[in-house]
Amino acid sequence: MPHEFPEDHKQAVYNAIYQRRDMRHFLSAPVDPDVVNKLLAAAHAAPSVGMMQPWRFMRISDPAVRQSLHQLVEQERIKTARALQQREDEFMQLKVEGIMDCGELLVVGLMDKRDNFVFGRRTLPEMDLASVSCAIQNMWLAARAEGLGLGWVSMFDPGAVRELLAMPDDTKPVAILCLGHVEKFYDAPMLEQEGWIKSGKLDNVVMDNGWQEDKASDAHQRD
Repeated sequence: MPHEFPEDHKQAVYNAIYQRRDMRHFLSAPVDPDVVNKLLAAAHAAPSVGMMQPWRFMRISDPAVRQSLHQLVEQERIKTARALQQREDEFMQLKVEGIMDCGELLVVGLMDKRDNFVFGRRTLPEMDLASVSCAIQNMWLAARAEGLGLGWVSMFDPGAVRELLAMPDDTKPVAILCLGHVEKFYDAPMLEQEGWIKSGKLDNVVMDNGWQEDKASDAHQRD
């Protein structure tokens, strides 16, 4: 095909996709600022609805703020465990974040004044969040290519994080990103390695000409 990448370039893209992991275990070594800027540039190159570029990246360099974010996540971790009822003890054994360990910490939020952007959002306003997710995925894949781990932490009260970071009322924090060097990447997604859930099969999420309930019900299985 006339626009395809050379074979080794294509393989590098697929390597990043399939070897990317949601990391929780980090080394404390700092991340090269030039590399961080490269990753942020990769995120900023993501597609966004109506070109609104709704992502805002807040780099956390103050140890006190990092500690406060960690405390907010820990509060939600305990609440999540209780909500899981019979799996509470099992959940509490999982490592769900690396906030105090990673070399670089960022909080990603949705911008303010988003309602001014209607293009592509009139019936699907959540496309701003989809756009931010694309930016985070760009960063994730670029980080893997650079040999760095990244973990997306979503276990927090958005209002509490907004207040901590003095964000405007109409913004919304959606991710705490732990970025840094790792001793090794997980051989498989960590939750699968720990037996929490089994990855779904591609065949169960690809449907022909409409919804197929028999496939949808089998999309996720623990065992």
